[in-house]
Amino acid sequence: MTEAITINVVLRTLADPTRRAIFERVVRSDEITVVELTRGSGVTQGAISQHLKSLKQAGLVAERPEGRNVYYRAQPEGLEPLADWMSHYGVFWRERFANLRTLLKEIDP
Repeated sequence: MTEAITINVVLRTLADPTRRAIFERVVRSDEITVVELTRGSGVTQGAISQHLKSLKQAGLVAERPEGRNVYYRAQPEGLEPLADWMSHYGVFWRERFANLRTLLKEIDP
């Protein structure tokens, strides 16, 4: 999978507010089950499972089956393509702010 496609998959996956909320709950716990994610979410267990499937396909979560339960945990490396892409724009803005700082010093020494 090329980097551009990977970034698109991650962005598309996290664009859904429910999926993003599920991902945030997974990130805040070491491991969590579908049942625990469903509790208090206002979303059906089937919908949670579908969202987790999308998160897994995007490389954002991993699963570990144990007996009848499947435990989900965050995969931080799944966000790397997005972080790398965003860091490119960090350089862009740092350069712009440096230019602005120079201009302001010229205007008002």
